Amino acid sequence: MFGAIIGDIAGSTYEFVGCKETGIDLFPAGSDYTDDSILTIATAEALLTDGDYQAAYRRLGRLYPYPLGGYGARFAGWLQEDAPRPYNSCGNGSAMRVSPVGFARNTLEDVLAEAERSASVTHNHPEGIRGAQATASAVFLARTGSTKSQIRSFIASRFGYDLDRTVQSIRPGYRFNPTCQGTVPEAIVAFLDAEDFESAIRLAISLGGDADTLACITGSIAHAYYGRIPDPFVATARRVLPSPLLQIADAFNARHPSELHRQSIAGKPPTSGGEPTP
Repeated sequence: MFGAIIGDIAGSTYEFVGCKETGIDLFPAGSDYTDDSILTIATAEALLTDGDYQAAYRRLGRLYPYPLGGYGARFAGWLQEDAPRPYNSCGNGSAMRVSPVGFARNTLEDVLAEAERSASVTHNHPEGIRGAQATASAVFLARTGSTKSQIRSFIASRFGYDLDRTVQSIRPGYRFNPTCQGTVPEAIVAFLDAEDFESAIRLAISLGGDADTLACITGSIAHAYYGRIPDPFVATARRVLPSPLLQIADAFNARHPSELHRQSIAGKPPTSGGEPTP
């Protein structure tokens, strides 16, 4: 899941500046992990342990509080409640933290169910759940050998997202949008337009929106699809993350090594048909 973390770090300094360029310094001074990385790692922790997403989000969210985490106001309040309940959010937080589900579950049906579980402890709005399921499904399909055409077809037909656009067509009119429905389709398009992992991150940031979350989502799918991340990018993530978070990430990656999985399916023909089904 380092793809998501690297996307978050790369996008962190561009979140509110409306960057519309690809030829940027991916890790300028001030680049850091945010709530996207913290909660992605919390999802991994839940998958490694008892599956209690609420407990994992609250534990790491409190360990790395605002402003370090950069949480939305409603989530920050949820962290402090004595008896927290879902708050019907359609925010993109459910999608930016869900990628470990796509690496950890081995059928599309299980991915969809687990993504809903991870989202619903906070983001129980239908769009919040849909965004999490679409992201996790894209990660799962990418790591299990689906082509970009197949990923596009499945996500568009299952979730109703318009993926027949390009980054170039989206970029001019796109602005910061904190919702799933205004973030997830665009992040997936950035992956679909990319040539490799690095270009995926650059395209996501160049949309000029919620840059760390866009790049986090795009990066998670690109990591699953391409299998390898440039070593200097991984070194940056390992340098930036504090030891407790890095230990969880390493434990998850040891159990679910995406690169080895991609190598195991290399050379095999893609699943027949353009639209995978559970």
